[in-house]
Amino acid sequence: MEHHRKKEEKELVKRFEAHLKMGENQYFDEDDFLAIINFYLESNKIKWALKACDLGLKQYAYSTDLIADKAEILTRMGRLTDAISCIDHALIYAPNDLDLLMQKGSLHTISGEYLSSVACFRKILPMSEERDEILYHIGLAYQGLEDFEKAIEAYKEAMEFNLNNESVLYELTYCLEIMGALQKSIPYYQKFIDTDPYSEYAWYNMGIVYNKLEQFDKAIDAYEFAVAIDNTFSSAHFNMGNTYMNLEKYDKAIASYLLTLEYEGPGPELYCHLGASYEKMGQYEIGIRYYTKASKIDQLYHQAWFGVGTCLAFKENWLEATHFFKKAIKIDPLNEAYLNSLAESEYSLGNSVSAIETYEQLSQLESVRPAVWLDWSRIYYDQGDYKRALSVIDRGLSETPDESTYLYRKAVYLLAYGRYKEAMAFLEHALILNYDGHAEVYVFFEDLTTQKALFKIIDQYRKDDQQVD
Repeated sequence: MEHHRKKEEKELVKRFEAHLKMGENQYFDEDDFLAIINFYLESNKIKWALKACDLGLKQYAYSTDLIADKAEILTRMGRLTDAISCIDHALIYAPNDLDLLMQKGSLHTISGEYLSSVACFRKILPMSEERDEILYHIGLAYQGLEDFEKAIEAYKEAMEFNLNNESVLYELTYCLEIMGALQKSIPYYQKFIDTDPYSEYAWYNMGIVYNKLEQFDKAIDAYEFAVAIDNTFSSAHFNMGNTYMNLEKYDKAIASYLLTLEYEGPGPELYCHLGASYEKMGQYEIGIRYYTKASKIDQLYHQAWFGVGTCLAFKENWLEATHFFKKAIKIDPLNEAYLNSLAESEYSLGNSVSAIETYEQLSQLESVRPAVWLDWSRIYYDQGDYKRALSVIDRGLSETPDESTYLYRKAVYLLAYGRYKEAMAFLEHALILNYDGHAEVYVFFEDLTTQKALFKIIDQYRKDDQQVD
């Protein structure tokens, strides 16, 4: 059926393009134009889609479907004001068209015109049969305004109409978490269970809240009730698997994910979760097998390529790990975890230059984890280039001057560089901020004489500190 539709669309497009190029006299009805536009949109040929839409509107000027398509095309082109004007024009002669009003409301949200979006969706609310969806969009608009209390009100109202709307549930939980009100919201979710103890969705929703609160055992109990009511409830099995992962009960997580697979069928996300479970258990070959299955379903699912790379890195197969990390980065080039793993893998291969280049990329990201500066500077330290090691760690200190791990590391590099007086100053500063962190200093000095000397200095600081207290 789908193959037949595609074939018909291609024939239509062929006729349409011949009409444009050769000026052949061809007739296209409204549905033909819609099919041609759909083909171009799916092929990401936006300008061709606009051309077809404009020609269609010359013949069918009052077609709300063609106008809606034009608004979508203009949106994809970033012409949001034009898209809204397009919808407004159509609403002149179809003022109560729900699809057009929905589209207009969504466009206002995308444009950051959140109050206009709320007004638009409020107008639709009495007319729509899917009130939970309208209230969901109202909630999103309030979130855009960072008015989380009103967003929560909208989502709660949506839940009254449809307890099973997972998008509403997700956003409601997010807003409650932002407001620090998740714990207080438990009676709200309990109310749905008290009203209908046999509602699998009521128990499922409670499980999500407990999981967010890191009350994992209670989350498991709630999910167990959900699947006891409906054993085929795949989302509950999946979430139960995630909670077992949080509890580090990986065998039980696998059992839950396999039940999800049975009731929902395969998908890249599910296969990646199975891969991660086996990875955590140290069964890397099975982990690789599931990650590979995920990549076969969706070659752009970068988490799958990263998962394969991670398993290979645990096996110290650095060459192949590097290959798969690069595949993941090609799809998601600004992912800090991917770049960090590539840098580590390159360094383990002995490719110091490539590792340093990758750390340089990492340093350009908006937020840089402390490990980046520590690992990057360690490369120069291992090479005996203490000056550059200090330069890198100073970049970290410039962002967070009181990060004790940086201060300890700078003390180590200064000691290695022979700048003992400066080293002692940074060591003392680090000890004041985090005394227990001094243990990592010993790792850098295998010589027992040096270790004993450091121990005396650190122990003396501890005694002096106790006397002050």
